[in-house]
Amino acid sequence: MSFALKSAASAKTVRAQPSGRRAAVTVRAGKYDEELIKTAGTIASKGKGIMAMDESNATCGKRLDSIGVENTEENRRAYRELLLVTPGLGQYISGAILFEETLYQSTKEGKTFVQVMQEAGIVPGIKVDKGLVPLINSNGESWCMGLDGLDARCSAYYKAGARFCKWRSVISIPAGPSMIAQRDCAYGLARYAAIAQSCGLVPIVEPEVMLDGDQDIDQAMEAAQNIWAETFKYMADNKVMFEGILLKPAMVTPGADCKNKAGPEKVAEYTLKMLRRRVPPAVPGIMFLSGGQSELESTLNLNAMNQAPNPWHVSFSYARALQNSVLKTWQGKPENVDAAQKALLARASANSMAQMGKYDPTKESKSAGEGMYEKGYVY
Repeated sequence: MSFALKSAASAKTVRAQPSGRRAAVTVRAGKYDEELIKTAGTIASKGKGIMAMDESNATCGKRLDSIGVENTEENRRAYRELLLVTPGLGQYISGAILFEETLYQSTKEGKTFVQVMQEAGIVPGIKVDKGLVPLINSNGESWCMGLDGLDARCSAYYKAGARFCKWRSVISIPAGPSMIAQRDCAYGLARYAAIAQSCGLVPIVEPEVMLDGDQDIDQAMEAAQNIWAETFKYMADNKVMFEGILLKPAMVTPGADCKNKAGPEKVAEYTLKMLRRRVPPAVPGIMFLSGGQSELESTLNLNAMNQAPNPWHVSFSYARALQNSVLKTWQGKPENVDAAQKALLARASANSMAQMGKYDPTKESKSAGEGMYEKGYVY
């Protein structure tokens, strides 16, 4: 680059020499940016959270088997219809994560589940990862498959009506976690998030710190801080737009086998401290997973975290903690559908109140306190 300056006194031309350095300015402006921000904001609405119903066919089969119902496509469809057509569900649920099979299914009357959700004001979401497999040369750890062909799948899901998506990767404290496992988890989530946004889907970022083990709450805190630091570093490197993502962390709790349990106030203290140290306020929503906590425990902990204002919408993305009572009530019988839907509304309403810090546990049934932890849980 050169330019000329003419001196009025000498009328000589002075030329600046090229610096030899090339300035590069990168401006991120994706075609879906405004939509992504709007979708994330809609899901992160006051008093609302996400219903996770994206279990694989095999895992859904285990749930059905627990109530003596055969794992067939029709039975899976019937159960998921029960959930999605629950009257008034949209008052408490702003988004629902579906398995691929469910995204393309319809009610018995022929209305697509996507239409049902849209009419209820519930944003359709979709699980896009391909599951966990052993991580070679690690301490028995896992990595998440699914980046191959992800852009094509996300584009197809967007066309089918999905507007957000989920990718679950995990970290095991008893297994280390090793640095290679943490980096693979973080980098995979960052690549997924960038690809999803390029296709119009708001990515839920979920590096789950597993409940497995006897670690105390301080060890859990350290592991959570480490994986979230890695994850945000790689998301920044991949130019992920933080205003167009949602997070799905595990709460910071002692391991399932730890003798020193923590009450809601301590879980809230540690969890919020970790989040404030790692999560930029640009992120619109923190949608916690229940991770095997009981229905009561997960709601109490969420309520404790909303006793004071937070930089983000602090809410829930629960599967078992919303559906456990529903399954037990339904039992696969048509005559139990109404009662099962009332059970779902009761759990959704309780967590809605917890999101606003107004939950009253005195109205809970004894069954809400039953544990649901499963070692090495997979979707």
